[in-house]
Amino acid sequence: MTDLSAPLAIVVMGVSGSGKSTVAAQLAESLGVPFIEGDEYHPARNIEKMSAGVALEDSDRWPWLESLGLALGSTARQQGCVVSACSALKRSYRECLRKAAGVPMQVVFLRADPALVRERMSTRGGHFMPPSLLESQFATLEAPDDSEGALTLAAAAAVPALVVAIRHAVKR
Repeated sequence: MTDLSAPLAIVVMGVSGSGKSTVAAQLAESLGVPFIEGDEYHPARNIEKMSAGVALEDSDRWPWLESLGLALGSTARQQGCVVSACSALKRSYRECLRKAAGVPMQVVFLRADPALVRERMSTRGGHFMPPSLLESQFATLEAPDDSEGALTLAAAAAVPALVVAIRHAVKR
């Protein structure tokens, strides 16, 4: 699926609460490569907006995505591979990440049912994304199609099974 002789960025994407951070962190650990949490690249004003229940606009996202993409590219070139969790809800967001990274990028989409995500979000604490923004996440979501070469997996699957499936797909 991917040329592993070149640097590689693996981006685990999906709506908030789909499990992308958990899956991406465990994938990175299993591969022995760095993990980059996409949320850590949000400027403070984005986190303030989301914490207040205000959905981000594209103009809020572009600087965040470019910064994250640059970090992915730099880390992949230095380490050979990097894994990140990032919502990357629209195709244009994924294209921005790819362009900024400048290295091959494998997208892994965790397809999640709204009921599952609501349940997960209601039990997690300490996250800036309130459940009230879940509807806007699903409204914004443009699931990757075949032309993007993304791997689509069910977010409801067990995390170890998701990690194995991703590892198999990228043959790392």
